[in-house]
Amino acid sequence: MIIAKNKIKTKERVNMNALCISAIASNEGKTVLTTALLYHFKQSVRAYKIGPDYIDPQFHESICNKASINLDTFLMNEEQVKWIYQKYSNKDMNILEGVMGFYDGKDKGCSAYDVSKLLNIPSVLLLSGAGSYITISAVLKGLKTYTKHNTIKAIILNKLSSSMHYDLIKKQILEDFDDVVVLGWIKKDLKTLKNTYLGLDLIEANKEILEDLSKEVLEHIDLEALEKVSFYETNYNDKIRQTSVYPFSVLNKTNKKVSIVKDENFSFIYHDNIVFLKEIFQKVEFIDSCKDEEISKDSDFVYICGGYVETKEAYARLQNAPNFEASLKLHSKTKHIYAECAGLLYLGNKVDDKSMTSILDVDFAIQDKRSRLGYYYSSNGLKGHAFHHTYALDSKKNQEDKEEQYLCDVLSKQASTKGEIGAWKKDKVYGTYLHIMFRNHIHILKDYFGI
Repeated sequence: MIIAKNKIKTKERVNMNALCISAIASNEGKTVLTTALLYHFKQSVRAYKIGPDYIDPQFHESICNKASINLDTFLMNEEQVKWIYQKYSNKDMNILEGVMGFYDGKDKGCSAYDVSKLLNIPSVLLLSGAGSYITISAVLKGLKTYTKHNTIKAIILNKLSSSMHYDLIKKQILEDFDDVVVLGWIKKDLKTLKNTYLGLDLIEANKEILEDLSKEVLEHIDLEALEKVSFYETNYNDKIRQTSVYPFSVLNKTNKKVSIVKDENFSFIYHDNIVFLKEIFQKVEFIDSCKDEEISKDSDFVYICGGYVETKEAYARLQNAPNFEASLKLHSKTKHIYAECAGLLYLGNKVDDKSMTSILDVDFAIQDKRSRLGYYYSSNGLKGHAFHHTYALDSKKNQEDKEEQYLCDVLSKQASTKGEIGAWKKDKVYGTYLHIMFRNHIHILKDYFGI
C-alpha cells in the first residue's frame, strides 16, 4: 500500500500570521522574546526553529505544549522546507526562532534570512540599545541594505534602561526609515531572570515563571502592531498549495513495527521524524529507558535518538534500566537498530570509564573541545548535523583491522572532501554521530530499517 502523501490537511487560506524572530548574533535575547511570545499566543501557536538545533525545539514545546518544527534548507531543499512549513502551519500564529545572526548561515543558504525569504515571513529584529542610540539606526540600515528584498519589517529594542532612551532611538529610526515598524522595547536586567537561567530544566521545574516572564518582556511592546506585522500573504501559494505535489520520494507503508527510544536520556529528535515513522510503520511504540521499559519482542526495528548518556545523571538512570538493556541486546542479535549520537555511544563498549551495552565493539572518550560541530555529509549518501565532544578510540584500527566485521562511514564537511569515521555498522546494527531528517533519506529505511 502506498502512503497517501499528496494531501496536506491545512486550512484553505492565502493569508497567514507568522513572525521570524532574529537578531545580529547569538545571545542577543531571541530565546527570551520567543519564549514570551509563545506563552502569550499559547492557545494557538506553532513554534519553529530555523536550523538543525534539537534543544530549542524541546524548549518551545515545553512552553506551548505543541511540537516545534525544524526548518533547515541544508537538511532539506527549498521545496521540501516549504512543504514541511505548510504541513505544520495549522495554528493561528506561527513563531520562527532564528539561528545566530540574521544572515549567519547564508553561505549555505540556511540562515534566518534565507528561510524567512523563502516562506515570505516577516522578520522582527531584536536589537540591543545598550550604550547607544543613533548608531542603532546605522546598524539597521546595514542589515536592511546588505541584501535586496529582505524580510525585515519591524524591530524591538532590547536592554534599555528607560522609556526616554527608547524614544531617542525610535525617533531616529522613524526619521531614517518609512518601511520599519518599531514595536517597543525590553528593559535590561529582567527581574524574572535575575537569579535564574532560562533553560529547559527551569521551565519544566517552574512553569509558573513563564507568565511573569512573558508579562515583563512584553510590557512595553505593542502587541496589536506586532500582530499586524505578522499578517502576510503567502508568496509560494501557487506552487506549494498544489497538494498533488509531494517533494519527497514515496515509500510503501509497511505492516512492521518500530520502537522509538525517546525519554530523558534520549531526547534529541526532529519531530517530523516521529511523524514520518508513524506514516511508514503500521505499528509504533515509544520506549522509556528511564522507566526501564522493555522493547517488545515483536518489534522489527529500534530507533534510538540522540541525547545524553555520558553525564552522571543519565548514566545513573541507564544503570537502573537492566530490562531495557537486556531487551535491546536481544533485539540486536537478529533485528535492526538505528542509533544517533548518544544512541551510538550507548551501543558501544564504554564512554571513558562508563560501561555501555557493547553491542558495537567501539570505545569512546570525552574531550573538552568539540569533535564536530555543523553540517556534514556521510559517505553513505546522508547529510545532516553533528555536535559532540566525544570521539572513538582507535578509530583507524576499527576501520582497518576490523574491516570484515564492521562497515564504517566517514563524515566530511564537504561532499567531495576526505573526512573522519563517524558511523559504524555491524550486521543489522547501525550507529552514527549524524542527526538527519528521515523524510528525504528514505533509502536508509530500506538499508537500515529493514523495509
